[in-house]
Amino acid sequence: MEGKGINFAAFPQAAIKVLTTPAAFFREMPKTGGFVEPLIFMVVMGVISGLIQAVLSLLGLSIAGGIAMGVAAVIMMPIFIAIFGFVGAAILFVIWKLMGSQESYETAYRCGAYISAFAPIAAILSIIPYLGGAAGIVAYTFFLVAASIEVHKIPSQKAWLVFGIIGAILILLSITGQIAAKKMQESTSKMPQITEEQQKQMEEATKKMKESVSKMPQGGQMTEEQQRQMEEAAKKMEEAMKNMPQKQEKE
Repeated sequence: MEGKGINFAAFPQAAIKVLTTPAAFFREMPKTGGFVEPLIFMVVMGVISGLIQAVLSLLGLSIAGGIAMGVAAVIMMPIFIAIFGFVGAAILFVIWKLMGSQESYETAYRCGAYISAFAPIAAILSIIPYLGGAAGIVAYTFFLVAASIEVHKIPSQKAWLVFGIIGAILILLSITGQIAAKKMQESTSKMPQITEEQQKQMEEATKKMKESVSKMPQGGQMTEEQQRQMEEAAKKMEEAMKNMPQKQEKE
């Protein structure tokens, strides 16, 4: 397969088969054949996922937020998926080996690469707070179990036990991470903001202080006029600080 051209026309059928009949796909999947085709498959899925996230950001539906984040997703998502594909395959290879698999790293890579067919759907599910990420992890767990049974010949009960535990941990981390991010965002939004008038007052007070210091005699003694200016500047600074909006109290 390394020496032949990549059959891009077969990618949509492969993705549909992974999503609709994963057991049949992994049962028929070649265990060898090189890394190029599965790598390109992953990159294509990454491009599609990035485009979906960009559209969702433009519509204001993405929890990642911002049009810039959506545009960045088109560039970063394929790169991230391509790089993580090799790292993720190494992790899966170790897990499957510990479970009793006799297959090679290449086979583990090919399994992980074709499971990326779910990435575009995961991008859509991400707009649902908490449940979207959890649903995506459940789906990935299902595909990994199918690959474990059909490719690595792992007993069904063992596959569900191992990947079920891993999936549950990832769901817990995903939900707690989103809760922490939301609390941080709310906390930041409630921080007191300096108005334009208050900023002007503080700038004027700072300017007067600098003028008074620059006119101070070398001996370090202030004249009555300089002392008056310093006191006036300090007073304005104090007024500006007092007028800053306080953090809203919880009702």
